[in-house]
Amino acid sequence: MVKIRLRRMGAKKNPFYRVVVADSRFPRDGRSIEEIGTYNPLTDPAEVKIDMARAEYWIKNGAQPTDTVRALLKKVNPA
Repeated sequence: MVKIRLRRMGAKKNPFYRVVVADSRFPRDGRSIEEIGTYNPLTDPAEVKIDMARAEYWIKNGAQPTDTVRALLKKVNPA
């Protein structure tokens, strides 16, 4: 199954995330199909950049966003 999820980047105690489309069988920080955005929780307010066109494309083709990514998508596109 294809999922839209976060990939952790950044140093220890300094997290930075990429929003990626990946097969659910791959490890969290392993191989991904496509990178569609970024999320930086350390800025105030948290910085979220997601390519909504690509996210909608993947969701229409069966990708399931994780709970965290679903919340981020609502924050970017509240409609």
